[in-house]
Amino acid sequence: MKQRTLICMVAAPVLYLLVPLLFGSNLYMMSLVVASLTIGGIALAWALLGNLGGMVSFGQAAFFGVGSYASALLTLKFGLPVFPAMLLGGVGAAIASLAMLPALRLKGPYFALAILAYAQIFRILATQFQDITGGSGGLSNIPQLPNVLGFDLGSKVGGYLVILTMVVAFVWAYHLIRKSYYGLALRAMHESEDATRVVGVNSTLLKASMLVVSAFMTGMIGAFNAHYINFLEPDYAFGSSWTVIPIIAAIFGGYRTLLGPLVGAVAVYMIDQLIFKNLIPTGHQMILGVLLVMMIIFSPAGLVPLLAQKFKRKTHVKA
Repeated sequence: MKQRTLICMVAAPVLYLLVPLLFGSNLYMMSLVVASLTIGGIALAWALLGNLGGMVSFGQAAFFGVGSYASALLTLKFGLPVFPAMLLGGVGAAIASLAMLPALRLKGPYFALAILAYAQIFRILATQFQDITGGSGGLSNIPQLPNVLGFDLGSKVGGYLVILTMVVAFVWAYHLIRKSYYGLALRAMHESEDATRVVGVNSTLLKASMLVVSAFMTGMIGAFNAHYINFLEPDYAFGSSWTVIPIIAAIFGGYRTLLGPLVGAVAVYMIDQLIFKNLIPTGHQMILGVLLVMMIIFSPAGLVPLLAQKFKRKTHVKA
């Protein structure tokens, strides 16, 4: 625990101060960093659902899209300030997840496919309700992140600080849930759901709670993205990439660890954009699949556990 606290104390000033100092003047690099943290936030929400809830979801794009549209419409049509609208965007995604509760009766791939179907339904609804969502033409001129104390949060550096703060808050929330009684019950449920029911644990309620929390997190990330790019259209907001890439990132980094999804997202996205995209401009994301397969073969637990294991070995050798 002391080692983790020390790492957090060192990481905080590095992330909040050093990154803007190093890359603040490089708009392209800052865009990549913001995009990687956006994917990392979704990956963290997916990992929470998979690790604690025991559910593999292919529908994070549904929560992302609902949160995006909810926040954008609240600011465009009702004049709500951006940050309250973002919070309500997360609430909107959480409410939308309630429509998916019947899918909790399903298990394994059946649950994953059912959630994927919901994502497609939301995309179709966003396309059809043109009077509200703008249809396939989308929404433009979405209000950007505001100025706070004279600092423009709508800038690349400002957007970075906002998404970083959101991700840090989500990591802390995930940590609290995992160490709570509910986290203990969820982990026990993975071993034997029937046994936990015998001792009075309502497994369905716990799963539903994790689905709602995961949806809220993803919805808020979607809301942030809407105000960061100032434009939305259904195929983008509900695109499969908001599901596939976070899953790759979470598994690559180690979805059973707290920081694995974030480390995986930054590593996978930055490597893809800075290296693979230059080597193979078309179809460069196929290499991510190869990279993921290699990680699963050589370190099924993910990158973070692999690095932690190597660090422990070096520490023992020095001792």
